[in-house]
Amino acid sequence: MDYNAHPTAIIDDGAQIGSATRIWHWVHICAGARIGARCSLGQNVYVGNRVVIGDNVKIQNNVSVYDEVILEDDVFCGPSMVFTNVYNPRSAVSRKDEYRPTLVKTGATLGANCTIVCGITIGEYAFIGAGSVVNRDVKPYALMVGVPARQIGWMSQHGERLDLPLIGEGQTVCPRTGLIYRLEHDHLRADVR
Repeated sequence: MDYNAHPTAIIDDGAQIGSATRIWHWVHICAGARIGARCSLGQNVYVGNRVVIGDNVKIQNNVSVYDEVILEDDVFCGPSMVFTNVYNPRSAVSRKDEYRPTLVKTGATLGANCTIVCGITIGEYAFIGAGSVVNRDVKPYALMVGVPARQIGWMSQHGERLDLPLIGEGQTVCPRTGLIYRLEHDHLRADVR
């Protein structure tokens, strides 16, 4: 075992956990879960069987990552944020064969107490504000807030708000890193030349 787990954590046989991952108090990881290296799972986190978590993912306290959720590398899940996996749940109706997959791409931030409705993709380095409810796909680098969430701006890979219009074209520089960002046809990309 090359990860660290608190004695109260429950890790079912078969779970795959990468090196240097830290698992805190009262975490439950199901047998089919695959978790990358250098992750941190805070107190009272639940990870389902059909979950894939990349490297360097931070999941704060009280988050349940249900079946059919994929978190790519460097994703941040804020305290008590919520994933769903069934769109129209009913207690008396079994819908385990209707789970909708959710993909959170590299570097995205999901703020505290936000809700991610199943069946969507959140783009690279998107930033979901605290308490927001996301019910549709999110563009890479988009800053989303509200209920339902709407885009109010763009964020850099470093987590700084960028001075760009929501639509159109233009370019700007991250004030912290100096990396240039180009807005083309309403999609933002980092200029990695």
